[in-house]
Amino acid sequence: MPVIALTGGIAAGKSTVSNRLAELGADVVSADDLVRYVQRAGSPTLAAIATRFGFGVIDVNGDLDRAALGRIIFGDAQARRDLEAIVHPAVQAESHHRITAFLAKNADAIVVYDIPLLVESNRTDEFDAVIVIACPPDERARRLVEFRRLTADDARSRIDAQASEAERLAVADWVIDSSESLESTLQQTDDVWNQLVAAYRA
Repeated sequence: MPVIALTGGIAAGKSTVSNRLAELGADVVSADDLVRYVQRAGSPTLAAIATRFGFGVIDVNGDLDRAALGRIIFGDAQARRDLEAIVHPAVQAESHHRITAFLAKNADAIVVYDIPLLVESNRTDEFDAVIVIACPPDERARRLVEFRRLTADDARSRIDAQASEAERLAVADWVIDSSESLESTLQQTDDVWNQLVAAYRA
């Protein structure tokens, strides 16, 4: 059973591509969903976060206050490393559990792991292949401003905090260019899926 990494910069269109792959038959695991799951109210991970960063990062409902935590770790490299040391092992354990469950149900499963920070976390060697969603930084910045209502400065700072397009493309086995139309992105995704099926289910 192959496990394929799907990655791309912020606002590149990972959700569009991962949703399409799921429609086509891939078993999709989202790193962002796993992070939210392991940080859910009452979880050991959330308790560890509160111990490290204070109960000011927990809202009145007992959930993680992401904005409050973000204000603490933004620009503080040590705080960010401390958070990663808490969250990453929990996410890896949960991802292993879910991928194993997919295999138990279907030996022919093609698992796609949607992992935004693949290059930044230096994890490419853990996967059988890598799909990169490519989109120029200027276009991604425009999307962040137009659709997520970020300021231009905030959009640029988030893009600059991630790996560059060149760094992501250097690890790609397949590239989907999402800078044009939605129809083009979906067609490229279909083409990549057909190639995955031919490579791993032949």
